[in-house]
Amino acid sequence: MSDVMLEEINTIEEQLNELSDLLIQVVENGASIGFLPPLNLSEAIKYWENVLDNGVLLFVAKINNQIVGTVQLHLSTKQNGRHRAEIAKLMTHPNYRRNGIGRFLMQLAEERAKLEGRTLIVLDTREGDPSNLLYTSLDYIPAGRIPHYAQSANGELHATVFYYKNTV
Repeated sequence: MSDVMLEEINTIEEQLNELSDLLIQVVENGASIGFLPPLNLSEAIKYWENVLDNGVLLFVAKINNQIVGTVQLHLSTKQNGRHRAEIAKLMTHPNYRRNGIGRFLMQLAEERAKLEGRTLIVLDTREGDPSNLLYTSLDYIPAGRIPHYAQSANGELHATVFYYKNTV
């Protein structure tokens, strides 16, 4: 999509409602990002109000000035981990999936990780989700899986797969 604008968000207040709506929409559509449906607005707002913390960078994708996706880059602040970063909460609004937005956000996060001197990027995702295909297409390497890691709304337990990518 050529009309996708990517940007880093440094404050949440102006985008709080849009970000909260995005979170609710992706959770309602089955995304495994730490929440279970039904996710109410107050929970979503509380989450976003606490996202920007030391070492957390937030990027959004917009179409027609509306947020349609996000990704977080968590820069390790540990003395022995200053070479690594973690991708977290990659989200694309259900109405905009399969348009390259997740890929654009991942590429932006990777570029920023390199600028920050991070040579290792890690992430995890529910086994079997479409995101697994995205990550492997971006050259992320599966490092292992943990069974029964995340619970879905129906109570079923799912495995998660951990991935890594060296950026040098």
